Amino acid sequence: MKRLLFGASALALAAGFSGAAYADFSLTLLHFNDFHSRFESITGSDSNCNADGEAKGECFGGIARLKTAIDTQRDAAKAAGENVVVFSAGDEFQGSLFYTQYKSSIIADFFNDLDIDLAATGNHEFDDGPEEFAKYIEAVEHPIIGGNFDVSNEPLLAGKITGVTVLTVGGEKIGVIGALAEDTVETSSPGDNVRFESAIDYARGAAQALNDAGITKVILLSHLGLPTDLKVAAAVSGVDLIVGGHSHTLLSNTDEKAAGPYPTLVANPDGVDVPIVQAGAYAKYLGQLKITWDDAGNITKAEGNPIILDAAVTPDAGFLERVATAAAPLEALKAEVVGSATAEIVGDRNVCRVMECGMGNLVADAQLDRVADQGVTISIANSGGLRANIDAGEITMGEVLTVLPFSNTLATFQISGADIVAALENGASQIEEVAGRFPQVAGLKYTFDKSKPAGSRISDVLVKEGDAWVPIDPAKTYGAVTNNYVRGGGDGYEMFATNSVNAYDFGPPLERVVADYIAKLGGAYTPYTDGRITDATPAPEPEPAPAEAPAAEAPAANAMDAPAMQAPAMEAPAMQAPAMEAPAMEAPAMQAPAAETPAAPAAQ
Repeated sequence: MKRLLFGASALALAAGFSGAAYADFSLTLLHFNDFHSRFESITGSDSNCNADGEAKGECFGGIARLKTAIDTQRDAAKAAGENVVVFSAGDEFQGSLFYTQYKSSIIADFFNDLDIDLAATGNHEFDDGPEEFAKYIEAVEHPIIGGNFDVSNEPLLAGKITGVTVLTVGGEKIGVIGALAEDTVETSSPGDNVRFESAIDYARGAAQALNDAGITKVILLSHLGLPTDLKVAAAVSGVDLIVGGHSHTLLSNTDEKAAGPYPTLVANPDGVDVPIVQAGAYAKYLGQLKITWDDAGNITKAEGNPIILDAAVTPDAGFLERVATAAAPLEALKAEVVGSATAEIVGDRNVCRVMECGMGNLVADAQLDRVADQGVTISIANSGGLRANIDAGEITMGEVLTVLPFSNTLATFQISGADIVAALENGASQIEEVAGRFPQVAGLKYTFDKSKPAGSRISDVLVKEGDAWVPIDPAKTYGAVTNNYVRGGGDGYEMFATNSVNAYDFGPPLERVVADYIAKLGGAYTPYTDGRITDATPAPEPEPAPAEAPAAEAPAANAMDAPAMQAPAMEAPAMQAPAMEAPAMEAPAMQAPAAETPAAPAAQ
């Protein structure tokens, strides 16, 4: 049975056996996730940064800073004799005008020069179907893995992606399993021929196969999101470490905004603590984790912290020049001023995916205003389509495109009131996961209670008739507007694909609709919320105050005997990094057999 041993107890145990220290194997893991084509630097609120912000030291991230950080940390590790690898946990596609203009070719061009060892498949890698993903796989020089989906029936991808790979680093074999969010058929466009299975089932089988083959060091490179990573860790034996993405979660021991410690520990079915790491998004951080395994494949140390890529990190000059060259043809469009904001327009995913937000109101209002003369009275905008804030001051077309990077078009249709309520239930069904299906609305009011089971969370749905708000009529047909992705069934809105009538998905580009709406209002936009979405979730019951007890001196805790905890708020001990042999990366030594996957519903 594997055990995760931390701190002084682990060192004492190792010292008790002759020669044990020589059997230990240490690895420095550098990782990032959810890059989303953010080639240029960003502000603290994740909107585009500019030259003035750079001059003031207010910018973060950007591919040039990422290049500097990876090279600096990798070179330092190698100079110290340490083994080092660089992983991406997926979602390189989509999120900026660079992807809109150049698609995957610009990502492959830069990522090849980052010298990445391995990448996971992100759901947005399917945004332009299997065709664009296939081009990317062929263009990059590092393997891309994705385990719990079967591409054998998709001619463009068959044989080009594997679920498991084995890296040989410093003479040791490390098995790496890929996993992708199972709802990718709803959040992207993998097509009818790509089928998904349970990430837990796949990881369990792949880990067992690796262990049976004598590979005792196993990493799950996941694009599942932290909530699912926690479930996988608790359910699967044989996975030593999870390196995650998808939920844009920052785990850190020093950042007060972090969602949990780095690493976060979860006990698996055997009582073994599994470290989980994730490093935010948009190349604002580079994760750095140092792991030590003993000869039996037990992790005895897992320590580190994400490095923030702020003004202290000098961008790589060569990458900066290349970004500027690629940006030049885009500048005229990006620089177009479409108006101004009197305050920050909040589009942060952690706000817009759980409640009414300023950016959601802007987009939903703009959609409804554009087609109100067509008898449309209800507007729904999926929060997953909102990708950034817009700072106070001038609003440029480049900023609007960063908020709405998916090249969606306006879509109108007619549908029953009952289906509108079902759509709202879908939108509220995954609030706990901060899912992008959460609905921002206009011409509509609703209340939700996330303490109730999914499917019965929505109440008090009102629609506007004239100047009055009246209860929605389940039997009545309403005119509605959204974007073409949602109308086609994306983000779980299958009722729009199957039950709508008179659908038209080819309206003007959504970014143009929003820009025109701001201009129509006179150019100066004041963001607001007005209570159109109400959270009626009861407040949690306060815990009773503990009874007073006489003060007692606690005995010193033994790190080995600490109970396994989910997401403990404890600081990992300082790591003593021994000098290690530099890694000798080899081609994957094995390819796991393709898993048989159950049929999944065709993507819409």
